[in-house]
Amino acid sequence: MARKRVIEAPALKNWEDVDGALKEIAEAQLAIGDIEAELNRQINGAKAVAARESKPHHDRIAKLERDLKDFVEEHRSDLGKSKTRTLNFGEVGFRLSTSVSIPKAKEKVAEIIRRLKARQMTDCIIVEEKISKDALKKYGEDTVNAVGATWKQKDAFGYEAYSEKLERTL
Repeated sequence: MARKRVIEAPALKNWEDVDGALKEIAEAQLAIGDIEAELNRQINGAKAVAARESKPHHDRIAKLERDLKDFVEEHRSDLGKSKTRTLNFGEVGFRLSTSVSIPKAKEKVAEIIRRLKARQMTDCIIVEEKISKDALKKYGEDTVNAVGATWKQKDAFGYEAYSEKLERTL
């Protein structure tokens, strides 16, 4: 049996059909907006109920944490050299915690970076290089192609459905 080609005729035959399709898109977008708004109201309500119901538990945990910390700090000598005490339902103790803070002032940060470079500690410096496509685009096609990037231009189809106009008619 020979192969047959199926040729589909365009669904839209004239500008009135195109306008009707845009109207249908606008109606669907409005329906989606309504559905998502209702969903967000339900989610916000559920979050409020969960926050209200869990608040006593959060408050109790916070109080117990403060009490645990106060007791263990007061009886730190009972821990001995291990710094940790394992109990039936968990463990309490102390861990050595180290952090590094960096000043926010740009001048001080620049000075720290200079000192790190002077000590050959470049592994402590984060350098991130990226290409700005928008800035590169300003140089034109010849320059873009010369540096190894690719210049592409095309007519991109777009549409805008007037939801506001449809809302006014409803």
